[in-house]
Amino acid sequence: MITDEKRAERTRALARRAAAHALHGRRAGLRLAKHGIGFLEAAPGAIVSGFSAIRDEIDAGPLLDCLARDGYQLALPVMQGKGKPLLFRAWAPGDEMGSATWGIAEPLSSRAVLEPDVVLVPLLAFDAQGHRLGYGGGFYDRTLAGLRALKPIVAIGVAYDELKVDAVPHLDYDQRIDWVLTPSGPLRCSGP
Repeated sequence: MITDEKRAERTRALARRAAAHALHGRRAGLRLAKHGIGFLEAAPGAIVSGFSAIRDEIDAGPLLDCLARDGYQLALPVMQGKGKPLLFRAWAPGDEMGSATWGIAEPLSSRAVLEPDVVLVPLLAFDAQGHRLGYGGGFYDRTLAGLRALKPIVAIGVAYDELKVDAVPHLDYDQRIDWVLTPSGPLRCSGP
């Protein structure tokens, strides 16, 4: 069953990510920032949603700092509850943050809700076709599906190079990412 395959891959991916984090640490996030998102040719002023790294996720903070300096509007995800898509609230480096489920830092409820044009997506594993493996809650799958129903968006997985696999187990409702940004650089996903 696909769910069993996902569970097994998630366990392997967590171990690979912990090893990559131990090896690369903060340098990985700084390398992401050097690449930026210029490969998209997104106009400054576009809304880019990032994420607050937890545990040994790659730190997108330096990239977000650069994007803010380059004139992009930034947002961070806010959890609305189990089984619901993420909401994105305006955010800028240095903003006061609240703490939510799993200790994830989120913008305060007083910040404006935004619909991103570019979504930076954390992940545990990815493949060249754009399949990604997350933690299993489906938050980004629901969120990407909802945003794509509203307007064209670009989803960029953000990960250590070591998290690439030959094939990620997936189901029909799993949303693909369009690109992956690793410390080595951007990779355009080939799609179906």
